[in-house]
Amino acid sequence: MEMYFCPLYSGSSGNALFLQAGKTRLLIDAGKTGSCISAALEKIGVAPETLSGVLITHEHSDHILGAGVMARKYHLPIFATGETWRAMDGKIGKVPGELIRTVQSGKGFWLGDIGVEPFSIPHDAADPVGYRLWGGNLSVSTATDLGVFTEKVFERIAGSTLVLLESNHDPDMLRTNPRYNQLLKARILGNKGHLSNEACAAALLQLIAGGTKHLILGHLSGENNTPALARRVSENAMTREGIRVGADVSLQVALRDEIGNLFRLGEAD
Repeated sequence: MEMYFCPLYSGSSGNALFLQAGKTRLLIDAGKTGSCISAALEKIGVAPETLSGVLITHEHSDHILGAGVMARKYHLPIFATGETWRAMDGKIGKVPGELIRTVQSGKGFWLGDIGVEPFSIPHDAADPVGYRLWGGNLSVSTATDLGVFTEKVFERIAGSTLVLLESNHDPDMLRTNPRYNQLLKARILGNKGHLSNEACAAALLQLIAGGTKHLILGHLSGENNTPALARRVSENAMTREGIRVGADVSLQVALRDEIGNLFRLGEAD
C-alpha cells in the first residue's frame, strides 16, 4: 500500500494536513476557512467530498476554524477527544450528532484503510494530541504545538516513515519581538508552548536514529521565524552528525500560506 501526504497549510495562521492510504482520505486539523481548505484540496486533485473524516488535534482556532463548515457541507465525521469536544463547544457551529466521533489518547482505531493512533502532547489546551497514521507497513506522524519533545512523544512516533514536527520559533527573535508581551513570550517558551528551531533539530536527530527518512518542519511562526532559518538550524545539526540531507534523509519546510509538496510514500521508503 502507498501513502500520500501533503501539508496544505501549517503555521499559527492556520493548519490543515492531507493524508491518504488506500481509498481512505483524511484531514488532520481544519484551521483555515472551509472554502480555503476545499480549494487547496482541489489544487492537489482531491475532491473534498471524497474525504473520510477530519482528525482534530486541539481546540485552538488555527486548528478548527473550518472544521464545522467541512463537516456540514461534505457530511464528514470529526474525530477529537472528549475534552477537546467540550472545549470546541460554540466555536465551530453545530455539528450533527452522527458526525461526532470521540477518540482517546493511547487508544488506536481503524478508519477505513488507515490505522489511527492518537497520542498526548504537552500544550496549553484541554487535551491536545498528535497522530500517528498507518497504511500497511508505512506510517506518518504529525506533532505540532508541543512545548517539549518528551520521551513519551518520541516513543509514539519513533520509526515513522515521515514526520511533520513543529519548528515554531527562534528564541532570540521571540524574546526581542516588541509586539509580543512578556506573558505571551513566556507561554510560547514554556513547557506547554511551542518547540524552538533548536529543540526541533535535536528531536529530528533522535527520529533519524530511529529510522525516519522523511522530515517536514511545521507550524512556523510568522513573527519569530523564517523558513530559511528553521531549515538551516535543522540541516546544520544533521550535518554535524554526518547526516546528508538529500541523500540520507529528505528535509522540507511546510509553509503557512502555500500548499506544500505531495509526498508519495511506498514500501521502499
